[in-house]
Amino acid sequence: SAVLERERNKPEREMNIMRHILLTIGLLGSITLPTVAQTTDISTSTVYACVDLTDDAQRLECYDSAVGRLKAAEETGEVVTVTREQVENVKRDTFGFSMPSLPKLTMPKFGNGDKDMTLKEVQIPIKKVDETLRGHFLIYLDNGQIWEQIDDKRVYYSSRRGAEMALIKKASFGSYMMKMDDGVLFRVKRVQ
Repeated sequence: SAVLERERNKPEREMNIMRHILLTIGLLGSITLPTVAQTTDISTSTVYACVDLTDDAQRLECYDSAVGRLKAAEETGEVVTVTREQVENVKRDTFGFSMPSLPKLTMPKFGNGDKDMTLKEVQIPIKKVDETLRGHFLIYLDNGQIWEQIDDKRVYYSSRRGAEMALIKKASFGSYMMKMDDGVLFRVKRVQ
């Protein structure tokens, strides 16, 4: 009779187990889904949006939530804060290379009202100057950049006297011009 009773209650027990499983899955889903949604919308604009709330409690809750998500994103490396100086250093270090993603770093927020934030020239100390077999110069700069003369212009350079500073300017059609100290401008390309 006990076996018969268990067999009769079996469908009801299975239904209870299924209810518990579904309830657990539902609770887990409700916990994890908002967390995923929160991490996808991380920016300073979510923090700034809190200022428009007039209710003090809602504004504080908004700030706590937005700052908490921003802090978590910074800790995981999903969001990185950069200063104007860091952006300018990146622009200077990449001068002469095509960097399609760089304009994303130079948004108008870093400007001083100028619409054109592109770097047009840089001045960098010269580490050493070598001459190639073709009679062109290889100019090694202090920051690790290497530039090569690509035109046949006669450039005066004394290895004894050396050169201290390179001025590199953007020229037409994506080319670059350089002069060492107070010398003449000659066409160059960046090789490293």
